[in-house]
Amino acid sequence: MAKFLNTSATNFFLEELIKNAKERLILISPYLRLNDRIKELLEDKNRLKIDIRIVYGKSDLHPDEIKWMQRLDYIRVSFCKNLHAKCYMNENTCIISSLNLYEFSQINNNEMGILIEKQHDESVFQDAYEEAQRIIRISEEVRISLDEVRNQTQEAEVTNQDNDDAQQKLTSSKLAAKYKLKTQDLLDRFVDKGFLILNDRGKHQLTEQGKSVGGEFKTNQYGGYFLWHTDMPIE
Repeated sequence: MAKFLNTSATNFFLEELIKNAKERLILISPYLRLNDRIKELLEDKNRLKIDIRIVYGKSDLHPDEIKWMQRLDYIRVSFCKNLHAKCYMNENTCIISSLNLYEFSQINNNEMGILIEKQHDESVFQDAYEEAQRIIRISEEVRISLDEVRNQTQEAEVTNQDNDDAQQKLTSSKLAAKYKLKTQDLLDRFVDKGFLILNDRGKHQLTEQGKSVGGEFKTNQYGGYFLWHTDMPIE
């Protein structure tokens, strides 16, 4: 039968769920912010080549999270718009809870959850598994580079700049979204057009041609990013 979990029990059984995964691990949580303990557990599962799927719903990824994920071969990450569910499961156990991943081990919070075990509640477990698979199917798998994350972080800052010209322009990720493209696809097109080149470290660099069409390279505490006119030709 399903078990009720309070805050401390949710933390305990979530850790056990991750540790006991032998074939697959699904983590669905709006916020993709992982503490050191969760990262340690996932790194161990990655070494064992366990299939790990993480679905998140808030596009506020921190560069440190991306750096960490880029080192792991068996973790696939997807973005699901309007995601509010928190569901964690392996091949035998499922937890549906109010606990976000970034709140793991914060036992001062007041959380509730339900533990479902396949051997005791197979139909309920299967329903939860099928819904998790549906969420994965409607999600967009992401391979976000560190440059893209910096661009996303900088969008709000660009909007607030006291530069009238900057307010007429968009970051690469904003411009890509306008044309329903991935940021990397937009950058590839600008390389083809000669607006950007790749330097010997594989980083994009603005060309004189790119500057002539209004492209700008800016820097702040997160690093560098590009600005483009809202009507930049992309074809």
